[in-house]
Amino acid sequence: MKTKPILLLLAGIPALFLAGCGKSAEQKPSPSLPVASVRVQTAERKLRVATEETVGTVRARQRAVIEAKITGRIDQLLVAPGQQVKAGDMLVIIDAREVQARHDQARAVQQQAENDLKRLTLLLEQKVISPAEFDASQSKFRVAEAAAAEAGTMLSYTKVTAPFAGVITRKHTEAGDLAAPGKPLLEMEDSTMLRLEADVPEAVVGKLTLNNKLSVRISALEKELEGVVSEIAPAADAGSRTFLVKLDLPPAPGLRAGQFGRVAMPVGETSALRVPASAVVLRGQMEMLFVAHQDRAQLRLVKTGKRIGGEIEVVSGLEAGETIVVEGAAALADGQPLSLKP
Repeated sequence: MKTKPILLLLAGIPALFLAGCGKSAEQKPSPSLPVASVRVQTAERKLRVATEETVGTVRARQRAVIEAKITGRIDQLLVAPGQQVKAGDMLVIIDAREVQARHDQARAVQQQAENDLKRLTLLLEQKVISPAEFDASQSKFRVAEAAAAEAGTMLSYTKVTAPFAGVITRKHTEAGDLAAPGKPLLEMEDSTMLRLEADVPEAVVGKLTLNNKLSVRISALEKELEGVVSEIAPAADAGSRTFLVKLDLPPAPGLRAGQFGRVAMPVGETSALRVPASAVVLRGQMEMLFVAHQDRAQLRLVKTGKRIGGEIEVVSGLEAGETIVVEGAAALADGQPLSLKP
């Protein structure tokens, strides 16, 4: 019976030993963080124009459907889709022999009328013929000259040329096909002058005016473009109740007709908390910034919104009037002491 206190005392020794070790581990001091020199700024709310995105398609400002003006068999098709051409370059040659024959005939009649006029001019000077006979010969020459000019114009239509400098985008015919007035031969466009065409709801189109500058994002390009409103349809489409709006785009590498784009249309004004983009730190999928509080960095997880120039909207996680770190934030840790730059 006397051995029980001794056994209980021995059993309590390991527990006291472990408790002593735990206490010493809790009292171990953590290493101190170095003082970081940073620049700060007060977070403020700012007004901005609220926008609504509308989708559109990039198209050439100048495009044309090339058609024949006379009927004839296509003798030569000199271009292919994707080929660059200059204004006046030959595109299609039409074999129209009957037009050539009429031109030759008109030229022969003109030549004959011209010879007759010269002969009668001499006879008039010699007073062999009357002035009325000379006037009739002169009128006959003018008619023949006009007929020859008309035949020459028709003959020129056998050679179809490019109306402006651009690129061939589509081919509707092949050599040997029959060309006729109103039947498309080729399509071409000027790829150096592009614009975005968008169908805008009637609730938004009233806030637009000509020469408005709007932000345009093309999915294939990394940077935003500035589009200038050049046309606003005066009437809405009966089916979609939208208005066609066209915005001229500046030249940009990689910008091509047919690309998909989005344009930010103004719908009103709104107030939002904005901070410099340098204040927001990305670590993995988290967005954060540091608030300077009592000369220490206080980490805040935030949710951001739109980027406007060099600033980013903060939707949540920050209040207006708080002091944030705008320079040196990427190297900070939570609780790190701060030294403020002037």
